[in-house]
Amino acid sequence: MNISEQKTRNIDEIISRSSSIKGSSIPARYRLNPRTDRHHESEPYRQNIFGERNDNNKQHKTILMVGETGTGKTTLINTMINYMLDIKKEDKVWFEITDECQSEQSDETDESDEFLVQSQTSTITIYGFYLQESPIDLTIIDTPGYGDTRDPDKDKEIAMGLFNLSRCNDCIHEIDAVCLVINSTVNRLSDRQIYIFDAVQSLFGKDIAKNIVLLFTHSNGAPPKNALTAVKVAKIKCAVNDKNQPVFFLFDNCQSNAADKRYETIQQTSWDLSFEGMRCFFKFVENIKPKSFQMTQDVLQQRNQLEAKMSNLRSRVREVEQKQNELKQTQEALEKNKEYVKNKKNFEYNVEVQYKEKVDIDPKRWRLTKKATCCTVCEENCHYPGCWWATDLSWCSVMTDDYCTVCTNKCHYSKHVKTSQIYETKTKIETRTYKELKKKYEEIDDTKSVETLLIKELQELEEQKIKLVMEAFHCVETLEMIALHTDSLLTLQHIDFLIEKLKEINEPEKAKTLENIKNRAEEKTWSKGILKKMFQK
Repeated sequence: MNISEQKTRNIDEIISRSSSIKGSSIPARYRLNPRTDRHHESEPYRQNIFGERNDNNKQHKTILMVGETGTGKTTLINTMINYMLDIKKEDKVWFEITDECQSEQSDETDESDEFLVQSQTSTITIYGFYLQESPIDLTIIDTPGYGDTRDPDKDKEIAMGLFNLSRCNDCIHEIDAVCLVINSTVNRLSDRQIYIFDAVQSLFGKDIAKNIVLLFTHSNGAPPKNALTAVKVAKIKCAVNDKNQPVFFLFDNCQSNAADKRYETIQQTSWDLSFEGMRCFFKFVENIKPKSFQMTQDVLQQRNQLEAKMSNLRSRVREVEQKQNELKQTQEALEKNKEYVKNKKNFEYNVEVQYKEKVDIDPKRWRLTKKATCCTVCEENCHYPGCWWATDLSWCSVMTDDYCTVCTNKCHYSKHVKTSQIYETKTKIETRTYKELKKKYEEIDDTKSVETLLIKELQELEEQKIKLVMEAFHCVETLEMIALHTDSLLTLQHIDFLIEKLKEINEPEKAKTLENIKNRAEEKTWSKGILKKMFQK
């Protein structure tokens, strides 16, 4: 059997394992029928696997694809697959591994169906391509729906999804390339595009920069000078060549278009351009050193801990301030009734007190997980939403060396539970008596006055608040050292609150550090409107 016959046989074999796409003529389009793995509906990623990974000696490459809807990211993923299969234009076939219906919906659905599309496209998709006919095993991580500036919570889901993915997926231990997909015809990157690229890069460690490349689509083969200028103006970090220019590859997006004799030369040129782009891209991937997910795990864990600490900090600050208010009301009652106090007579007074109540998690709030990691000792929500995959809570991303980094007492993970309810702090007016108050403080220390012990309790509460603020600041400080981008919305949405609290506890230098991060972000065109809306909340 000659090479041509063997290739025809291979193509026929793949067609037999595929489904014909209706309406296709030449090239005949086929959708590969992957094995779809999704362990649970709440998991933040799904897998479409074609073939089996049997050869451990075979090269395995992992690629992350990032791009705004309409840039041609889906076509690029399919082009990679056809390149791996050595499909030529004269073979008159085209294979697709992506979910065509989902792609079409995300491009065409009107606003009335927006929630449906967003819920479908907010999940990370892993395409595993493991065929004997392919020279390498290929894993493509797609982040559809990423970068919705209207809802930063989606970005938290993607960040959590990437962290969980790197922790528990057997195939993904390192990443070879992060591909930023850009239309070659643009003169400037949109605010949304810059936001997407910044947000994704903020999830990685500084070591990933040399593995970030630009994939320019809808190209005519000429250097995309305007688009490259737009990338430089936007200060997108990526790999550079020996001339200190961004590393990029060119592609057209017409391979699956129906053949037309009138445009045969143009279509052949388009095909050749894209496949030459793929050849150069995979040569780059083959020669670049892959990056372990370790630093990225560290970044993502710090981001998860920052998110959890900020959530708990806001709650704890409210609780501390409410408790301070309660104690101040008690002080005022003692001052108002000082004659009764002096004569050791009983009296009643009203104070606003707080109490905690367990409530069900709002199912509309978080789409991917309806569980929270809560401390049963401190009665606090340590990680909300919690790690969906952490059946052993010692693996929860807010745990370090088996102890929680978030709750007040930094309790052991065994004191925590994963639950569909969270603690909610509420207030009520309560009538108390001086007799009860005196008894309470005498049990604490009968050598000091009630007033002295009240002041001491207020000081202890203030120290708790200071500790919480400093822990959150150190999270941001650590991210500044290890993350490729610090000034992402995941950080910025908390920054004004943290600056305010640092000033309250007399830490002006630390507040200045955060103000510099905020100012750096405000220099970017995409952030101005978003930050304004965010800080007005």
